[in-house]
Amino acid sequence: MSSLLHHSYCSSSPLTSRSSLKLNFFIPSSRIPASQNAVRCNLVEPLKYENGKPFAPYLSSSTTTDQATTTTTTTTAPSISNAHDTRLRIFSGTANPALSQEIACYMGLELGRIKIKRFADGEIYVQLQESVRGCDVYLVQPTCPPANENLMELLIMIDACRRASAKNITAVIPYFGYARADRKTQGRESIAAKLVANLITEAGANRVLACDLHSGQSMGYFDIPVDHVYGQPVILDYLASKYICSDDLVVVSPDVGGVARARAFAKKLSDAPLAIVDKRRHGHNVAEVMNLIGDVKGKVAVMVDDMIDTAGTIAKGAALLHQEGAREVYACSTHAVFSPPAIERLSSGLFQEVIITNTIPVSEQNYFPQLTILSVANLLGETIWRVHDDCSGGFEPYSSLGID
Repeated sequence: MSSLLHHSYCSSSPLTSRSSLKLNFFIPSSRIPASQNAVRCNLVEPLKYENGKPFAPYLSSSTTTDQATTTTTTTTAPSISNAHDTRLRIFSGTANPALSQEIACYMGLELGRIKIKRFADGEIYVQLQESVRGCDVYLVQPTCPPANENLMELLIMIDACRRASAKNITAVIPYFGYARADRKTQGRESIAAKLVANLITEAGANRVLACDLHSGQSMGYFDIPVDHVYGQPVILDYLASKYICSDDLVVVSPDVGGVARARAFAKKLSDAPLAIVDKRRHGHNVAEVMNLIGDVKGKVAVMVDDMIDTAGTIAKGAALLHQEGAREVYACSTHAVFSPPAIERLSSGLFQEVIITNTIPVSEQNYFPQLTILSVANLLGETIWRVHDDCSGGFEPYSSLGID
């Protein structure tokens, strides 16, 4: 069976969904013998999944006219009534409708009806197809490539909800674009992350729900509350199902800036040892590996990063790990940006498995045998419930990795 799996969960009952809080993953045949020291999670029941595609269905219909191209996001989910909470609304942008549908399915809700049009000159038009007056509205829209298009669409969606008298508007941003432009590294540079935060705030958002921001300081750029959740526990749960012997495991940070993230990740994996790749960057999207700090000889190396863009950093790091005697190399990342030539680098044989989440949609043409996609729909869905119910977000098994 191909290792390209997309894990998701969909239930017709919101009570069943919320009670099944722990993610459960398909367990592939182990390549490493089990031992008493193996890292292993408790599985409750197998997860429903479909190879390579999201389990939750969605419908996106496009019609082209002389004046505009219309994309209307609707839902083909089971007949689920919103009667149990008539003040909660979830709307999806066009960036990742599959994830939005999975979130709504987990919560036992239907996606709100919304019309999104792009005129011939590229302008975006948004109209809500149902009343949101006095409602708690959640807009699911990652600002993934094309970042500017998706960001502008999110801003117009927020404005439409504000003008429709929504009580609270929460921007659910699984992937926050421009997050890497969070400081000035040279003179006369912009801090685009702060600019985008201001745009979202001024558009009318009351709260932001983000997943794995590139740096924790980005939360401070918003003048509104920010709920920051981590996708790493989803990956940890999957790795725990693989029976990797803890004595053979080493967690590797691909650069010095990711040491805190890798240390927290290693602590969750039976306090595995840590290795660091020393990287010297000579330009944007260009990296050069200089040295390795730590011992990886004969071990299973798990490289952890928040995103994979062109895969230059993680691919050169994996090549160095193999040179230093690593037995296998796994790449783990929450956000799969996959800018060219990322696919060629990741599928070149350096990695035993590349594990990502569905915060950014991955087109089928970018699938390769080593790719595994995990769903964060349950994580985001449960967080939305707790924000809506004014509950704490520090719940198991999705508690913070403690790196902020």
